[in-house]
Amino acid sequence: MPADPKLNLDDRVPWSEPAWYRSLSSPYYNESHRRLRDRVRKYVDEKILPEALDWEEAGDVPRDVALQFCRSGIPFEDVPVKYRPSDIPVLAGVPHDRLDAFHMLIVSDEMARVEGGVGIALAGASSIGAPPIIHYGTEAQKAKWLPGLFDRTTSFSLGITEPGGGSDVARLKTTAEKTPDGKFYIVNGAKKWITGTPWASHMTTAVRTGGDGMKGISVLVIPMDSPGVHHEKIRNSGQNAGGASFVDLENVKVPVENLIGEENRGFPVIMKNFNRERFLLAVGCNRKSRTCLAMSFQYAMQRETFGRPLMHNQVIRRKLVELAHRVEAHWAWLEQIAYHVGQSPLGWQSPDIASRIALVKIQGGQMVELAAREAQQIFGGAGYQRAGPGATVEQISRDLRMLVVGGGSEEIISDLAIRQELSVAAGKAKM
Repeated sequence: MPADPKLNLDDRVPWSEPAWYRSLSSPYYNESHRRLRDRVRKYVDEKILPEALDWEEAGDVPRDVALQFCRSGIPFEDVPVKYRPSDIPVLAGVPHDRLDAFHMLIVSDEMARVEGGVGIALAGASSIGAPPIIHYGTEAQKAKWLPGLFDRTTSFSLGITEPGGGSDVARLKTTAEKTPDGKFYIVNGAKKWITGTPWASHMTTAVRTGGDGMKGISVLVIPMDSPGVHHEKIRNSGQNAGGASFVDLENVKVPVENLIGEENRGFPVIMKNFNRERFLLAVGCNRKSRTCLAMSFQYAMQRETFGRPLMHNQVIRRKLVELAHRVEAHWAWLEQIAYHVGQSPLGWQSPDIASRIALVKIQGGQMVELAAREAQQIFGGAGYQRAGPGATVEQISRDLRMLVVGGGSEEIISDLAIRQELSVAAGKAKM
């Protein structure tokens, strides 16, 4: 399959990049952000995009390519310096302790230019599987597992969703019972839609160690090579290289040393990263929408129908401008949230942003659905073909469901947003 068509995208196409990349001034970005953007863009364009669609179709990435990426300094920006090998480069000359929410926004936006599940195949699902260890793990646990992320000896998945439910975390069924000597947990149950499973050395797993509800949940790190662990890849419409899998756990023996945080107090461990995860999904929605917009714009300029370019038709121009104002407004909201994260002592845990992140994720999901549809309308048959000028748009049309449903469906997190605002308002009323 040819290289991703976006490599042929003319950089003069309007709205193909956030405004700060081009001519508009912004109070949010400095030279370190520009260097970072240029560094990641160059890496993605040269080392990933030329083969990415082939890797997506194959469902995997060559291991040497994945190792090179893990050692590039691009992924795992949330791993503290003391657990990062000394030979991992300082990305774009930005000291690790100087990275801010806008650096993360830039990296996630640039990596979202990689279609399919290739980003997962490159670095595993450690972006969601490692944070519980980073935030709640003991020093021994961090020293044991985090350095291995950079040479692929460690790769995490996150085992929360089960066959019987996803967003209703408090009702999960997988159990973990201590052995009589108190040295191990015996885990039984099943997990489903677990991204990155084929490459995971460990699964950060939500289990039930106590009674019903959120107060009976604990988090265990389960080695994937343990006896009793079986997994099978699920055939999905898109993100073939993402490795989403069914994981069966049958009498799996896990050392008590692999407990993250305290027993029966795992619910906050699980929930802590959801704001950040949903924000990253919203960034992905924005970039995919922007890609659909830009590639449709360029195609409409080049494609001739009835003796003139498609762009000469007002109905086509209207489609493009409808996408443009949504993409630009959504990006401004992402920037506003990133700024608040940097200003708040609570960062991603600030109660003032949980509902806004839920809403920006909902808006992003609706936007990318519209963008893919309108792009395929403009491309016509080429937007339904897995090769040719519309290949990127076709891939996005199959991948977007993971962005829309992942991290909580619109139906779930819209209600979460309202309840969060009511809670914040009630708290302020008591002051």
